[in-house]
Amino acid sequence: MGYNRENYKRIRDEYQNKNLRAREDAERRADELHARFPDIAEIDRILADTGMRIFGEAMKGRENLDERIASLRAQNLELRKTRAELLMSRGYPADYSSVKYECRDCMDTGFIGTKMCHCMRERLIKAGYESSGIGRLIETQSFDTFSLDYYRQNSEQYNYMKQVYTLCRDYAEGFVPDTGRNLLFCGTTGLGKTHMSTAIAKTVIERGYDVVYVTIQELVSDFEYERFYRSYSDEGEPKTLRYFDCDLVIIDDLGAEVSNQFTVSCLYNVINSRINKAKSMIINTNLNENEIRSRYNDRITSRLFGEFAAFRFYGRDIREIKASEK
Repeated sequence: MGYNRENYKRIRDEYQNKNLRAREDAERRADELHARFPDIAEIDRILADTGMRIFGEAMKGRENLDERIASLRAQNLELRKTRAELLMSRGYPADYSSVKYECRDCMDTGFIGTKMCHCMRERLIKAGYESSGIGRLIETQSFDTFSLDYYRQNSEQYNYMKQVYTLCRDYAEGFVPDTGRNLLFCGTTGLGKTHMSTAIAKTVIERGYDVVYVTIQELVSDFEYERFYRSYSDEGEPKTLRYFDCDLVIIDDLGAEVSNQFTVSCLYNVINSRINKAKSMIINTNLNENEIRSRYNDRITSRLFGEFAAFRFYGRDIREIKASEK
């Protein structure tokens, strides 16, 4: 699927407007100069006629054509030099009426030939952060800030979490959409599950894929709205469609939702649909395996433990460790 469709369309439109606006602003500044300084206007008129003058020389025949065109170019260079000197003598920068692009590499089009420019890619990545649902977590939670030092109190747990870290980083850096690679993070609160999930999301977004990060409560709330409150007059696609279509969906805090027939149905619908389409998922939960089996029906648990690679997070609550270190 790649970049989020809505983000891509919006940013592509922004670039089209940005390029047009830059050229219109340059034309406005040129008109200003022409109105105030007739000599500048005359120089610009001559420069604008360069193409016709070259054509005229070509129509005279091929004899000495290269020399005649070279002479025209020399005249143009001299005119441009004179123009720049006139502008600066009157308090204007030499490039006052030039088109000023935010990105000179792509001239604010977003593309260099058929290849997306780095500036547009950076804009899409930033938009991906914003639309993923991670919010400010992504500013501080990455693989680089995930510290294994908090697990050193137990060498066996440290070695295990080091392996989890490596596998998760490899997962993110080698992420390929539509391969159905699913992860289940289990463990009590404060052991780094959310941080690890955010780090994966950040890396996958930066690689150009569409990620949705949502708590189980938010997911259920969105389905409730679509089922019970959305009216026919509501514009745009239902928000819940992204849970089925995005390249990677991350569901945080499984088990914190009110459990009833509707919420279980919503969860099963997302999990089963994405498995059928080989769409990847990550699910975080504070529940252990027995608690998951007792809370959810066989249709959900068989998929969680049959289609997901499960990682158990160990150690002490990192928040408590940080508080004790202050």
